[in-house]
Amino acid sequence: MKTHTLNEVQDELIGKVGSIERDLFEYELQLDLIGTAIKQIRKERKLTQEELGKMIGVQKAQISRLENNVTNVTLDTLLRVFTALKAKIKLQIELPSLK
Repeated sequence: MKTHTLNEVQDELIGKVGSIERDLFEYELQLDLIGTAIKQIRKERKLTQEELGKMIGVQKAQISRLENNVTNVTLDTLLRVFTALKAKIKLQIELPSLK
């Protein structure tokens, strides 16, 4: 029986690192993680989607879409949500080296 590394399986199922398929998967994964974090923090703060929406001036439906990764969101909205949730925000940008 042949064994495979995690990287080999990911390359096969998702696409190789740097491919359009892999980049799209990782982009959607990050959006999903952000939505999950918003939902978790909101619940820890004992806020409903409607209450959080009112705090930042959007409808409950937009908070729901944010949490469920149904829509793209602006950076402004994300910052307002995390600020309302009193979350510390760190933005990290890594650029590949140009060789």
